[in-house]
Amino acid sequence: MTVAVVTDSSACLPPGRVVRGRVFVVPLHVAIDGTSYDEGVDVTPTQVAAALRDHRQVTTSRPSPGAFLQAYENLLERGIDEIVSVHLSAKSSATISSVEIAGQSCAANVRVVDSGSMGMAMGFAVLAAANAAQEGASADEVEQIARAVADRSRSFLYVDTLEHLRRGGRIGRASSVLGSALAIKPLLTIQDGAIELLEKVRTSGKALTRLRALAVEAAAEIGDEPDTDGVDIAVQHLDAQERAEALAEQLAADVSNARQIVLVELGAALGAHVGPGMLAVAVAPRLARGLARG
Repeated sequence: MTVAVVTDSSACLPPGRVVRGRVFVVPLHVAIDGTSYDEGVDVTPTQVAAALRDHRQVTTSRPSPGAFLQAYENLLERGIDEIVSVHLSAKSSATISSVEIAGQSCAANVRVVDSGSMGMAMGFAVLAAANAAQEGASADEVEQIARAVADRSRSFLYVDTLEHLRRGGRIGRASSVLGSALAIKPLLTIQDGAIELLEKVRTSGKALTRLRALAVEAAAEIGDEPDTDGVDIAVQHLDAQERAEALAEQLAADVSNARQIVLVELGAALGAHVGPGMLAVAVAPRLARGLARG
């Protein structure tokens, strides 16, 4: 392998995919009551969900430039000097700034990709890029695949409350207050790299039904795009395993062009901003060319 793919832990990659896909992950930081932890290393989504339910202080922060530089230099030591570094949206985190600083300080050729997304919408782009790298694609091709999958992916989110997003500055106070006052169950999407309110639904049951319908519609639209051989779907959740399993089963029956449907618990860092009970679906194109196989 002459090209490596680096990402951050907000990609929420399923266990085992990091090793198989030759992806190198730099963890984001999660602090609970002032004590900082590395996501995926010494703090779990379950611990974050419990802390939020207990109204403890939970905050997140980006990795330092030094953390990314260390990852890049480790790859250099292995003889890899072409790196495609794929990360969560610059509109949601300053992580890209750390990546850019590290890339400028490193002897490797680091290509920085702002996925404009997060979670498995970004994760599928990372995996497609890593698989292409494994199969001998050039750095240009690996970067293009990462951008193509990220740009054409769709994400839909259900949250029990907008309060956690408001506290983290990820959604406006006006939307949060309105949702709480009217007992609205919000459906969100990622638009131009930012989390946006998509629809307002009166009950959680109706919201979950609508979430399912949005995913089915997106799968049909993405699957009909040129150079696409079906779709990959991820059902993500925070402390909502049963609802996530039920949704995954429903989508397996509804979406005939799904190449895979994976069930993923949302990472601790993203979970801190959406809160327990969150349920989301990411739909990504499976690019038809062999290099993009997941």
